[in-house]
Amino acid sequence: MPKQPEQPEQPHRITVAGVPVDTRHWIGGRRIASATTFDDLSPIDGTLIGAISRATPTDAATAVAAAKAAFPAWAATSRAERARLLHAVADGVEKRLEELALVETTDNGALLRSHRRGVMPRVAHNFRYFADHLLALDHPDFDTRGHTNHVTWDPAGPSVLITPWNAPLMLATWKVAPALAAGNTVVLKPAEWSPLTASLLADIAAEAGLPPGVLNVVQGYGSEIGDALTAHPDVRRISFTGSVPTARRIAASAAARLTPLSLELGGKSPLLVFADADLDLAVDLAVEQYDNAGQVCLAATRLLVEESVAAEFTRRFTERAARLVQGDPRDPATDIGPTIHPRQLEKVDGFVRRALDAGARAVLGGHPVDGRYYAPTLLTDVAQDAEIVQEEVFGPVLTLQTFTDEDEAVRLADDTRFGLAATLATGDRERAARVAARLTAGTVWVNCFFVRDLKAPFGGSRESGVGREGGTWSFDFYCDLKNTVTAAKGWQDHG
Repeated sequence: MPKQPEQPEQPHRITVAGVPVDTRHWIGGRRIASATTFDDLSPIDGTLIGAISRATPTDAATAVAAAKAAFPAWAATSRAERARLLHAVADGVEKRLEELALVETTDNGALLRSHRRGVMPRVAHNFRYFADHLLALDHPDFDTRGHTNHVTWDPAGPSVLITPWNAPLMLATWKVAPALAAGNTVVLKPAEWSPLTASLLADIAAEAGLPPGVLNVVQGYGSEIGDALTAHPDVRRISFTGSVPTARRIAASAAARLTPLSLELGGKSPLLVFADADLDLAVDLAVEQYDNAGQVCLAATRLLVEESVAAEFTRRFTERAARLVQGDPRDPATDIGPTIHPRQLEKVDGFVRRALDAGARAVLGGHPVDGRYYAPTLLTDVAQDAEIVQEEVFGPVLTLQTFTDEDEAVRLADDTRFGLAATLATGDRERAARVAARLTAGTVWVNCFFVRDLKAPFGGSRESGVGREGGTWSFDFYCDLKNTVTAAKGWQDHG
């Protein structure tokens, strides 16, 4: 048999779960490699997935320059054409849904079944929704003493989008889709712990016909390229999802040029369980907070239970949580996958150990498992001012406290520096309305959790964020709103 010719080396291509992924940046419609790389490790088993191009400030500036160059033509593109291209991107996502799910599970450790059933379909929906909303975006003209007011949403310019590792592609496209729909060009900087599906998104966008420079992807460390992106004079919008300390640095960097910011930050959300609640429903809601190994900013990690039902709630909760299966996220039987990175696992365990040392009691869990997983944990006997109650852990760690009446429930619920979300379990409609009105939160769920409609405003209060995105609120942020006032007189008759 004749010798088969050797395949040419492709040093910038890796294969992840059978899917080829380019490890270079996507800038100005082409792949660009950096001189150095960083290692991307799979949280499932710690193996090296690949060496990813590590952007420098020069790379970041090149991406912004590409976005700036592409902006005039993209801003001038009709709404109908922009919407058509976003629907084409959604088509591409749906065509490659299985590949995206496999790569993201390998890269960030979330459940494969969740990526297949919910997360990746939501990615496509993000593009379709904002494409359709763009076409419907309108404000009726109104009269002021015989003058006509006409409101428009004008593209603002190049936008820097910095996204987290816990739901990489879904949260990236939650920003990318409205920014592109608004007529802005984009520089997307994905988290270094989970960069791969952003690279695939660049391929999908190019195949859909998105013009060069409209979407750019740069990979690397925020500590190295963050300022080059957020302080750049040509950047007109910055949207960030992540931690409060990082947000402070971004805000300080953007302040010199008064670049508008949208910040979706941490949370320490409560789940209030009243004695009149359906306890089985309340338990289901509480156990759901372990989703994605607790790595969810919206998670109601503080269980506040009315004293008269606390013992029964705790019994049912521990029985239910003990049945959760922890293991390989690719296994359909798995309920809880690994923590994203050894550093994050160490951080989570540090919170728990300090709480136990301070007198907390672990009713459930309280320890790592096999060095990559953290056991679903419930801590009781915690003080309201304890670190474990006040600070975001971002792992499968819940605390349980009791209250005696509505006033105490609301006081405990609101007694943190955060205000992202809150969940109520009650059988009394009047109580639900009363308590929801008193809570400080961007979203309040009543007898449900994590129901999010793209038409609704999303964001946090206090240190949980600045601004709201979703629906028209996204366009309000990504656009410059203009009001044109026209007089009825002064016109020449050319008829």
